[in-house]
Amino acid sequence: MSSENGGPRADGGGGAEGAPPEQLALIRESVRKAGTPRAKPRTWRGAALAERLPVARVLVDKGVLHLDRYFDYAVPAELDEQAQPGVRVRVRFGAGRHRVREGRREGGGLIDGFLIERLAESDYSGPLAALAQVVSPEPVLDEELLRLARAVADRYAGSLADVLQLAVPPRSARAERRPSPAALPSPEAPDPGSWTRYEQGGAFLRTLADGGAPRAVWHALPGPRWSEELARAVAATLASGRGALVVVPDGRAAARVDAALTDLLGKGHHALLTADAGPEKRYAQWLAVRRGSVRAVVGTRAAMFAPVRNLGLVAIWDDGDDSHSEQHAPQPHARDVLLLRATLDRCAFLLGGFACTVEAAQLVESGWARPLIAGREQIRRSAPLVRTVGDEDLARDEAARAARLPTLAWQTAREGLRHGPVLVQVPRRGYAPRMACDRCRAPARCPHCSGPLQGQEAGLPRCGWCGRAEGGWHCPECGGFRLRAQVVGARRTAEELGRAFPAVPVRTSGREHVLDTVPDTPALVVSTPGAEPVAEGGYAAALLLDGWAMLVRPDLRAGEDALRRWIAAGALVRPQGEGGTVVVVAEPTLRPVQALVRWDPVGHALRELSERAELGFPPVSRMAAVSGTAEAVAEFLAAVRLPSDAEVLGPVPVPSAAPGGPRRPGSPPPGEHWERALVRVPPGSGSALASALKTAQAARMARGSGEAARVRVRIDPPDIG
Repeated sequence: MSSENGGPRADGGGGAEGAPPEQLALIRESVRKAGTPRAKPRTWRGAALAERLPVARVLVDKGVLHLDRYFDYAVPAELDEQAQPGVRVRVRFGAGRHRVREGRREGGGLIDGFLIERLAESDYSGPLAALAQVVSPEPVLDEELLRLARAVADRYAGSLADVLQLAVPPRSARAERRPSPAALPSPEAPDPGSWTRYEQGGAFLRTLADGGAPRAVWHALPGPRWSEELARAVAATLASGRGALVVVPDGRAAARVDAALTDLLGKGHHALLTADAGPEKRYAQWLAVRRGSVRAVVGTRAAMFAPVRNLGLVAIWDDGDDSHSEQHAPQPHARDVLLLRATLDRCAFLLGGFACTVEAAQLVESGWARPLIAGREQIRRSAPLVRTVGDEDLARDEAARAARLPTLAWQTAREGLRHGPVLVQVPRRGYAPRMACDRCRAPARCPHCSGPLQGQEAGLPRCGWCGRAEGGWHCPECGGFRLRAQVVGARRTAEELGRAFPAVPVRTSGREHVLDTVPDTPALVVSTPGAEPVAEGGYAAALLLDGWAMLVRPDLRAGEDALRRWIAAGALVRPQGEGGTVVVVAEPTLRPVQALVRWDPVGHALRELSERAELGFPPVSRMAAVSGTAEAVAEFLAAVRLPSDAEVLGPVPVPSAAPGGPRRPGSPPPGEHWERALVRVPPGSGSALASALKTAQAARMARGSGEAARVRVRIDPPDIG
C-alpha cells in the first residue's frame, strides 16, 4: 500500500493514501515545508529504530474528511515486536504545531490510531515522527474489517476513522487478558423444521449446509417460529465449517434468537453482542469472535461489523425498523452494510421479516436475491382474521364511547378477553395528546406562537411550546370550536380501557417500561408500536387504534411503515383457525389497509417500488441530503462537482426543534433556521455522488470553515418527506 501522492505535512507523520486530488491540492497549497527524502529512518532523538520494516503506516483517529488517509511514522526498536498491523497505537499529531528542529519533528498532541501496515521505507519527504506508544498488542483490525470499513466510508461519504469508531468497540484491558474459550467443533446440519412451510425453505438450508451462498428475501409467516428458523439457518452455515452473523433491531429480538440458538446447538457456539451486556463483557465477546473462538454472532446494529472468521452467512431481521439506521457519522444502515459484506466476502445473504420493505422488493426485482415465501393457503392458515372499521364509526353504547372504540373493536375485545389477552396498539406514547379540530381535523395550534395544543388530564389545553392555556380556540380552517385528540397516548388509552373493562387487568408497554412477555390469561395489553410483548400462546385479538395518524405523516415511507407496524402486531395474534382477530381503525380503501387485510406485504412493496421508479424516488434512485444555513448550503452546492446526471431539489426550510423537545438528526437547534437540498442521481451514479460530496466537504474542512458555515451531508436519508 504505497502512497503515490505523499508530501510534507504539518499535521501528522506523512503519506496520503487514498486522498482525492482536490484534497491534496489544498493541503500542498496551505502547507509548504522543505524536506529531504529519507528512504529508511534509522534513529529518532538518538534512539534506534526497528531494523526491519521501520515505517508504520497509521490511520489516526480523527474523523474529519480532509485527514481521511494514512500517515507514516517511524517505529522505535523497543516497539518493534508489539507494533504489528492491526494494533492500537498512539502517535503525536497536531495540525500546525509541528516544527522541524535539527532534523527532528516536535510538538503536537497524542492521539489514538490503528497501525495499518509496516513498510521498509516511506515516500514522505522529511523526517518522520515516531510511534509514541503501542496501546495494546492485540490486533483488532484485520484486512477484511479494514476493507469493509473503507467500503462503508466511501458509500456514505464519510471518513474511515468514523466507521472504525462504530466497528471496533472500546478497549478493555481486563477483557484482553482473559483467554477466549476454545472453539467448538462444527455441529451437524439441522433438519429443516418449520422451514418446510416455505416453498424453497428446505432447499435454502441444504445449500447453506453444503457451503453454498444463496441470497434470499424471506417473508416470514406470522407467529413465534421466526427466531427458531433464523437459528436453523445459522446452524446450517456452521455445519459447513463457516461463520454466521445475524443482526436484529433490539435486545428483545436478540434474546429470542439467542435462546433459539442455545436450544438448538447448546452454549458456546455463538456470541451475543448487545449494549445491554456492558462494555467489558461485550468487548470480551467481540474478542472471542475476532480470535476465532466463536464463529456465530447474534446482535443489534453495532454487530453488523462483527469480525466473524470465514463468513458464510449474513442475515438481518426486520430491516425497516428505525433501529437499524446508525445515528453516528457516517450514519450507515445495517442492511446496506450486510449487503456490502455479502458482496465482498461472497457469502450467503438473508433478509427476513413479517413485512417487506421497498428495498427488499428491489433486491428480488433486480434478480440479486430470490424470494423465500409460503403459498397463499399456508399464509391463510397462519395469519389472523383482519377486519377494518372507519374512524368515523363511533361506538353506539356508553362504555364503548368512553373507551374511544368503534363498536366492532369493542365487541372484538370483549370476545377476545374470554379466551386470552388482547393487544391494543396506539401510535403515540405519553399522556397529553395533541389536539385537532373535531370537524375538519386540522391540527390545533396556539394563536400566540403557533405551537401544538396538547390536551391535559384536567383543565384547558395548553401549548406544547410556550405553555399558555387556551380557552377560546377556534379553527381557522372551518370555524369549528370543538377539539378532539389527534392521538391518545398509551397511558391515557389504558385508563380509558380500564374504565370500560373494570374487571380486566390492563398492562402497558412503552418507552419507560417495555414488557417482554405476558401470560396467557385475559388482560388488555396497551402498547406503542415496536414495544408489543409476546403473549404465551399468542393474543386472542388485537386492536390497532388511530391508524389514520400513522398514514397521514408527510413521509415517503408513511404507508410502508404503518403496514410494517400493523403486521408486526398482527403476527403476535393467534391464527384465524384458532379465533385470532385483528381490528384496524383506518380507512378500509387505503392501500396499506388492504394489504393488511390480504396479508400481502410483498404486493404492497412491489406497487410502492413501481411508483417510486416512475417518480425517481429511492431506492430506485440514490439520494443525498445537504442541510445547514441558507448561505452554507448555497455555497456548498455551488462548489461541489456533482455528476452530470445529478438533480438538485430545493433547498427548502427545515423545521426547527420545539423548545425543550427532542432534536431529530439533521434538524437545526431551536432558534436556528436551516435549509435542506436533496441531490438525486439515477442508478449507477451513487458512488460518483458520494465521492463528489465527500471531496467538497473535505475541501471546506481543509479551509477551516467555521461552525456557522458547516453543512451536514447524509447519503440515503431515511426521511425525505
